[in-house]
Amino acid sequence: MKHIVETVVDSYNDLFINQRDPRVDGWLFMDSPWPTFFMCVSYVILVKVIGPRYMKDRPPFDLRGLLVFYNAAQVIFSTWLFYEIGMSGWFTHYSFRCQPVDYSDNPSAIRMAHASWWYYFSKFTEFLDTIFFVLHKKNEHISLLHVIHHGCMPMSVWFGVKFTAGGHSTFFGLVNTFVHIVMYVYYMLSAMGPKYRRFIWWKKYLTNFQMIQFVLIFSHAFQLAFTECHYPRAFMWWIGGHAVMFFFLFSEFYIKAYLRSTKKFYGNGTTHLPKANGSLTNGHIKHANGHANGKANGVANGYSNGHANGHANGHLRSNGAATKDSNGHIPQTEESFSVRARQLVCMSVDTSVE
Repeated sequence: MKHIVETVVDSYNDLFINQRDPRVDGWLFMDSPWPTFFMCVSYVILVKVIGPRYMKDRPPFDLRGLLVFYNAAQVIFSTWLFYEIGMSGWFTHYSFRCQPVDYSDNPSAIRMAHASWWYYFSKFTEFLDTIFFVLHKKNEHISLLHVIHHGCMPMSVWFGVKFTAGGHSTFFGLVNTFVHIVMYVYYMLSAMGPKYRRFIWWKKYLTNFQMIQFVLIFSHAFQLAFTECHYPRAFMWWIGGHAVMFFFLFSEFYIKAYLRSTKKFYGNGTTHLPKANGSLTNGHIKHANGHANGKANGVANGYSNGHANGHANGHLRSNGAATKDSNGHIPQTEESFSVRARQLVCMSVDTSVE
């Protein structure tokens, strides 16, 4: 038993001391993996257990102003990281086919190491994405995909900065920061309110964009399996494996969110309108609050103070033929039927949320 413990300790020291990138010694959180690990575990517990329990009997917070500021800050931060990672190598002298790590004190190498370190910290700021969901009581958005994606990234990037603060795998950061620029612009416009929703019709394509990034990343990483390059192959499998995992997780989300929902919406010639007070079937509207051949107790299609015992050919019968002047009946405008039908059919998901 003692021998096993000594072997584990020696292996740990060899890995985290002898194999490290000495340039990052003393940088915040770089000396040991445990602070990062515990922060990742704490994040998962907070957003899946503590947060939802705290918000269970509380109303959701109104965070629109804070969300606009946060997403704008993330756009700026991601833009700066994209520029730094690019100018440190990928826009200048890096090879897309094979790029070993430059462990020297060359200014461009040190610049890439610092950019990688700041990219590591950006994975912590992204925890706020989930925390805002919790405070909004949008627990349905805190999916397995979301928690895995955010929860494991700081730990993954930590290893990259600790051992290879530069070189081939920083291509991941270059592509990812560019995607985050576009993503946080979308989130910022969405947080600014309904009048800006017309500028974010490309939500579906944002998911496509995110999937494309993972194809680029694992294709770039796995090419080292077929060429000689003085770059640790363990990181080829580490980065490439992450990209493959995220690609399939995002693919599953895409199928559920867009392909299956589209099939349900248009299937069998019937348009289903979830959460609406009725459904549109073959051109006829059946109302939950007043059916065409049913009875409504005091309410028929949004009208009160009168019992509607039927609705046929545009006439309401309430103790006789009801006209616009009937007692207790609020007259219906001529456009209300067609307008309400168009609103139900054309209503977007984002509008219904508002």
